[in-house]
Amino acid sequence: MTPEEVGRRVVALLTPVEATASVSGGQAHARATVDVPPVAWADTLRAVRDDAELACDFFDWLSAVDELAAGFDVVVHLWSTRHRHGVLLRTRVPRQSPTVASVVDVFPGAAWHERETHEMFGVDFTGHRDLAPLLLPPEFEGHPLRKEFVLASRVAKPWPGAKEPGESEAGGGRRAVRPPGVPAPGEWGVVPAPAGPVTVGEGAPARTPRERPARPAGARPPRTPRPGAAGDPPAVGDGPARGDQGGDQGGTA
Repeated sequence: MTPEEVGRRVVALLTPVEATASVSGGQAHARATVDVPPVAWADTLRAVRDDAELACDFFDWLSAVDELAAGFDVVVHLWSTRHRHGVLLRTRVPRQSPTVASVVDVFPGAAWHERETHEMFGVDFTGHRDLAPLLLPPEFEGHPLRKEFVLASRVAKPWPGAKEPGESEAGGGRRAVRPPGVPAPGEWGVVPAPAGPVTVGEGAPARTPRERPARPAGARPPRTPRPGAAGDPPAVGDGPARGDQGGDQGGTA
């Protein structure tokens, strides 16, 4: 089935639930993409798995996308090992209470993916038996893949992507910008912005050049001559070449 046919089949299976079908980019790797409401999330995955024409029996991956004020898109990719086609299913949950039903009962392999999505985005999966941390320590606070999460390492260290390729360190034609994950001066931390020009990573003072103390006159140690330099006595075994010796003996005979 083509991606368009897969999308139409999913929409027909979900009637009367409102679903919207489209096709992702990727040319030869394009996939049917179907948006469904959160209340139909688990039923949609079950219908796509059990339908004979779709038969998407292989769970590939599940994650989320932070859409800021619009909420979070929970995305899952399924694949049919029989018909060799795939489908992307999406549902959007509100930012204030991001909750959707777990699909572990439909695809047991989704357990770890839901744990990671809960950990990184703060999305709750009702019905999941254990949403314990998977990648971060238990005492970690916050959800690192949310767009408002402050990446402290980018505040303390210059961001390598602050300049476009080919622009020198002395400056280019672009205005310095903050890297992703770094708030504006005064929005994070207690160190005020310094006076004067601001370099990469606003709010951090520019590094002052190190000054090397002047060396007093006459303090430089004498240089050790290299072996074989002009004026040095020849080393043991050095002498004229054998051909030169023969020429000298022939001349004195």
